Amino acid sequence: VKKTEKRSHADIGENGEKKGLSKSPVDVGEPEEKMAKPEADGDHVVQRRVKTDDGREFNLKICSWNVAGVRAWVKKNGVTWIKGENPDIFTLQETKCEEKDIPSELKNLDEYHMSWNVAKSKKGFSGVALFSKVKPIEVNFGIGVKEHDQEGRTVTAEYEKFYLVSTYVPNAQRALKRLYRLEWNTGHFLAYVILTPLSHQGNCTLANPKGNKKNAGFTQQERDGMTELLASGFTDTFRKLYPDLTGQYTFWTYMGNCRAKNVGWRLDYYIVSDRWIKNMCDNIIESSAMGSDHCPVTLLLAV
Repeated sequence: VKKTEKRSHADIGENGEKKGLSKSPVDVGEPEEKMAKPEADGDHVVQRRVKTDDGREFNLKICSWNVAGVRAWVKKNGVTWIKGENPDIFTLQETKCEEKDIPSELKNLDEYHMSWNVAKSKKGFSGVALFSKVKPIEVNFGIGVKEHDQEGRTVTAEYEKFYLVSTYVPNAQRALKRLYRLEWNTGHFLAYVILTPLSHQGNCTLANPKGNKKNAGFTQQERDGMTELLASGFTDTFRKLYPDLTGQYTFWTYMGNCRAKNVGWRLDYYIVSDRWIKNMCDNIIESSAMGSDHCPVTLLLAV
C-alpha cells in the first residue's frame, strides 16, 4: 500500500526516532506499483512520494526558499508556511538582512538552530540562512574565495551522515555584465563541493527557451557550467524523479502576471552527490506557496 503525505499546513509532524527528525502525517492511498508521475491540482504537485525506490520511508524533510528579502517575506506569512510544513531543516536565500535586523518571528523559532551569513560588500544584498532542528556538527560560511564570500552566498552545515550546502548563486544580470558566475559554476564552487569532504539539460527548465538564450540564467555558458557540475558526480533530484514532467517552475517575474499564467523558470534546485540517489523520496515544487517571486522547494530523504 502506497502512502502519501497530506498537504494540509495545519498538520504538524511528530518527532521521528532519529535525532529529533520529524515525520509528517500520512494517508493510506490506493495500491499501486509505482508512482511514475505526481498527481496535480492546477499547476502544482499535490501528491508526494514518501518512500525510496527500495521501500524506505522518508525521515528527513528539507525546505529551501529564495525569499527575495526576508523582512518582506515574513510580512507575507512566510514563517506561517514554514511552521505548517515543519521541516527538519530549512534554508533561505537572498535574505537581504543583517543579523541585527533579523525579524523576531524567525528568532522565536526556538526548536531551530539558526546560522546567518550576510553580505559584507554591500548592505541589504544577497545573504543566506540555515535553520536546523538538529544542531549541526559544524557550520561554515563561504567557499574560501574572497570575491564570492564577501557577498554572503553560501552556508555549509555538517551532519553525522551528510553535508548540506545552501547557496545563492550569482546572477549574471542584464547584458551579462556579471558572468563571473561562470567562475563560480565551473571553478570555485565546483572545486569546493568536490574537494571539500562533502534539468538544465532540457528546454523544460523555463517556459520560453527560444527567447531567453541570451538572457541571464539561461545562456549557453551558464548551462554548460551546470552540465560540468552534474557530470562531476551530482544529480538534479527533480529531473531524476520526473524526467518528463513539464510546466514546473520555481520563479516567475512580477511583470506581465507571469505567475498566474505559469510563465516561469525552474531556478531552484536540490543537487545531491550521485551516491545519495538511493536515498531520494521526492522533490516537491511548492508553487502554491506565496511570499516571494520564487516558491519554496522541498526535498524528502530517507537517511
